[in-house]
Amino acid sequence: MKTLQIGMEWFGDRPGGLDRYYYDCYKYLPPADIKITGLLVGSDRVGQDSNGQVQAFASPTDSLPQRWLKMRTAFGQNLQDNQYDLLVSHFALYTFPILNQLSNIPLVTHFHGPWALESDVEKPKPIAIWLKKQIEKAVYRRSSQFIVLSQTFRDILHQEYQVPLEKIHIIPGGVDIDHFNISPSRTEARSQLNWHQDRAIIFCIRRLAKRMGLENLITAMVQVRDRYPDILLYLAGKGALAQTLQTQITELELTDNVKLLGYIPDEQLPLCYRAANFSVVPTVALEGFGLIVVESLAAGTPVLGTPVGGIPEILRPLSEDLVFAGYNPEQLARGIMEALSGDRILPSSQACLNYVQGNYHWQAIAQKIKLVYQKASKD
Repeated sequence: MKTLQIGMEWFGDRPGGLDRYYYDCYKYLPPADIKITGLLVGSDRVGQDSNGQVQAFASPTDSLPQRWLKMRTAFGQNLQDNQYDLLVSHFALYTFPILNQLSNIPLVTHFHGPWALESDVEKPKPIAIWLKKQIEKAVYRRSSQFIVLSQTFRDILHQEYQVPLEKIHIIPGGVDIDHFNISPSRTEARSQLNWHQDRAIIFCIRRLAKRMGLENLITAMVQVRDRYPDILLYLAGKGALAQTLQTQITELELTDNVKLLGYIPDEQLPLCYRAANFSVVPTVALEGFGLIVVESLAAGTPVLGTPVGGIPEILRPLSEDLVFAGYNPEQLARGIMEALSGDRILPSSQACLNYVQGNYHWQAIAQKIKLVYQKASKD
């Protein structure tokens, strides 16, 4: 099956959940007999990294009209040179400008989240949010089948965009287990990272944005610090809230207990997970899946997550103790302290790995995606 897959940006240029998922599709779908040609925004390295399989049709610095025009040109050229069985959209913004060029090509949408609603949480601008939703709706009206990462996103797609339930297929994200299941022990990982050997360490990696709940987590660390003075939270990621979070850490006198690490290269991420006692995902809104949850588990490190979106869908089958009672600072603090005291039982490293291998291995995920693609191509 020959597919043309429209992404957002290349994972090597812009690490993020959607971009990693797209990259993993590029890596794992071809062994399932799904040939991929890709179009997305990126740098010159896109073609180099993908051996020409994925093309950067525009630069992230181009204006939106420029990106749309270049997308139409690149798409038209691809249609002249190839015959595709299926068009696959991972990002409505770059699928929208080519809707009138599709002819009879079936379209499948991977719904990675409600773009307009996420913008409403981060930067409420009513006109911009309305426009984004109209773009999404136009693409979704043209799509014959949808793949979502969780029941939560199935419900949002159905309720907010009026997509019939029979067109929506829940297929969770996969994880590259070989990448995250590394051999160093916790002690060895800490040594390689130059992290403390004698302190309990919590790891959290997130884009530094409002809906991620990072302010609540930092506030919660005051109570945790008071009971466990040596506790250390390493918070990785970059984003608009970096300075706000650092100011909060300073004002709460947490500089010895909470450290902002900034951007962590992907090759170093498995070590960070392995070095921690456990990870925390404190999201407050619109978490469709939580790929970092599965990544941490694949590294053998338990995860405490809020009962938001797809997070509990991943964690509860492994252990109810991995889900916080809520996402406010008091609830986060209580859950963390219970984990540190042993009152909240965390699964072993091997149990975490076994769970991921049984449920989130990309080879199995790719076969499920293939079935949806085949259904769409026959519609």
